[in-house]
Amino acid sequence: MNWKNLDSTAAYKNLCELKGHVNLQDAMSGENGAARVKKYNVPMAAGLTYHYAAKQVDDEILDALQKLADETELTQKYEALYNGAVINTGEKRLVLHQLTRGQLGNPVIADGVDKRAFYTGEQKKAAEFAKKVHTGEITNEKGEKFTTAVQIGIGGSDLGPRAMYLALENWARANGTFKMEARFISNVDPDDAASVLKGIDVSRSLFVLVSKSGTTLETLTNESFVKDALVNAGLDPSKHMVAVTSETSPLANSSDYLAAFFMDDYIGGRYSSTSCVGGAILSLAFGPEVFERFLQGAAAEDDLARNSDVRNNPSMLDALIGVYERNVMGYPATAVLPYSQALSRFPAHLQQLDMESNGKSVNRFGEPVNYVTGPVIFGEPGTNGQHSFYQLLHQGTDIVPLQFVGFKKNQTGMDVQIQGTSSQQKLCANVAAQIMAFACGKQDENPNKSFAGGRPSSIIIGDQLTPEALGALLAHFENKVMFQGFVWNLNSFDQEGVQLGKVLAKRVLAHETEGALRAFSDLLEI
Repeated sequence: MNWKNLDSTAAYKNLCELKGHVNLQDAMSGENGAARVKKYNVPMAAGLTYHYAAKQVDDEILDALQKLADETELTQKYEALYNGAVINTGEKRLVLHQLTRGQLGNPVIADGVDKRAFYTGEQKKAAEFAKKVHTGEITNEKGEKFTTAVQIGIGGSDLGPRAMYLALENWARANGTFKMEARFISNVDPDDAASVLKGIDVSRSLFVLVSKSGTTLETLTNESFVKDALVNAGLDPSKHMVAVTSETSPLANSSDYLAAFFMDDYIGGRYSSTSCVGGAILSLAFGPEVFERFLQGAAAEDDLARNSDVRNNPSMLDALIGVYERNVMGYPATAVLPYSQALSRFPAHLQQLDMESNGKSVNRFGEPVNYVTGPVIFGEPGTNGQHSFYQLLHQGTDIVPLQFVGFKKNQTGMDVQIQGTSSQQKLCANVAAQIMAFACGKQDENPNKSFAGGRPSSIIIGDQLTPEALGALLAHFENKVMFQGFVWNLNSFDQEGVQLGKVLAKRVLAHETEGALRAFSDLLEI
């Protein structure tokens, strides 16, 4: 594979010459806009479609993006990744999260083990455990069924699984697959754990401790908090806890847990929702069959990412348009705006996925890059965001590209008619209106009421947020981040920036501080 910096490619220089080539207001006005909407879209898996008519692209720019994809060998690098190349150069590791949901290429043997068989074997163990909990074969000490599952983890052990649970909770209730309530404890702030514990019956709760290394300080602290609560309630913690960890961690094969499900270092935390990190809690909450449907959606989207034609590869196209916006147009951020309350925590998950992966200023060889890399990611579900930060998006001094997500139907089937239209129709009307308002703006004699327009957006549209659609949506963004990392010549699979603060925090707790660090520690009475 030929790894090169973005600014050394001929395709990038060509793209720079096309800066501002498309006037978005003109492109989206009248019949031109209608024709673009019909033309500029690409099917995704699970019935989703990626629409990019309101982006500042045309056929000439798409051709230039194709040349960039070809020159940076995006599909070849993806193929190398899923066939077991050492893509994580910082930690000298394979990158295998795709194997948790399907076998795209050749069998991957690492450490003498078929990794696909390993991951599916652990998923089967978690599924069998969940079924025994649901049938009452595994109960609390009084023989009562567990009614609540609580995940204890932080970062990728919390954000993704929590977002996925919330995304499917109403769907599962409406479709008769809801099995158990799920709660999440992540922050080392004791108020987080205390709030969760006060809202559940601990005697009928099963706790899922997630730590790959078995040494994550925040997670182990919260485990102790939970164990104290169980002991104070006269309960044996070992009868209420399972672990998701690596086979080499201190948590593996411990009598402190009812069961342990394993992962490994080839799956990064932020990419781990389709491993047992997400699988254990989602199988407990909704049943293993629902989790399997989620995996199928992700696998189908992974397969689409192999297409070398950018016009037929939604995640690659999304990635390349994002590179154009970041590096050519100079836009500093991206807003993720799901018009679905079920996706309320999806933007938070994407913050970690994107910013932890591509928030880098050196390339995969440790050399400084001379161009900007990952954007700031933020977002909220619509229509809430409209009454929050959309003011800046519409009339602020920075242009922020927008990624909408919308569904034609809600998850529950419940709705109400007000003034001749349903709530769902009002939701969809709002997202359609926002796309056009951002693109075209509005001129007014009063400058305070004038909207410049020219704000680019895309939207992923589906019929309904189902397990398959959620899996496809997750894989789309994972692959988008991967492709952008390839274009920027980054290692998107380590996160050294997370570590420094942890090291300094340990020094503070050990009272091994001086200077300003000592002064700040004293201010907080540590």
